[in-house]
Amino acid sequence: MIDLSLRRETMIGRDLKGRGIHNPAVLAAMREIPREEFVRPELMEQAYEDHPLPIDEGQTISQPFMVAYMAESLELSPTCRVLEIGTGSGYAAAVMSRLVSEVYTVEHFAGLAASAGERLRRLGYDNVRIFVGDGTLGWLEHAPYDAIVVTAGAPRVPEPLLEQLVIGGRLVVPVGPNHFVQYLIRVRRVKTDEYKQENLMAVQFVPLIGAAGW
Repeated sequence: MIDLSLRRETMIGRDLKGRGIHNPAVLAAMREIPREEFVRPELMEQAYEDHPLPIDEGQTISQPFMVAYMAESLELSPTCRVLEIGTGSGYAAAVMSRLVSEVYTVEHFAGLAASAGERLRRLGYDNVRIFVGDGTLGWLEHAPYDAIVVTAGAPRVPEPLLEQLVIGGRLVVPVGPNHFVQYLIRVRRVKTDEYKQENLMAVQFVPLIGAAGW
């Protein structure tokens, strides 16, 4: 029987702290959430290796470092309301649920949304709400948000998401001309019609499907 708790601690030290993740709340959330519950049973032994793993619908669960890095880049606090675009397995939503008051997450694939919802309910992450729809359009019903994170690569920063940020809110999104050339970008809404953008790092994500994506 493999010791996943030991592998989780190794991941925290080697892949997170060792690569510059220092936010105590983010590290605590990554330590708390059992990633093995969000991967396929046959891949459980790989749950704490620092690379993406396949899930249904041709999608992936992001590598632990990227989940932690994006959460840290969002500058989250316990009072934040967060919108996630791309629920996937529900892992990143679970991590953020330990950091903020509410997580709203939009998934393109109904099957993924259903399985993620069941998983999150079973594990007790009850401050996460899931919606099936076009994530590039956000979730206007619950806007505005303190932070928005996109877990798929867009050809450009989706305009509808910018409009759903509070003043001072942060959007973290992979942007690039194709699957192989993308940069993780953080956009901060400075004023109603003013945004500040910065490049964080080169990344590779699955395509963001939708009216304001691919």
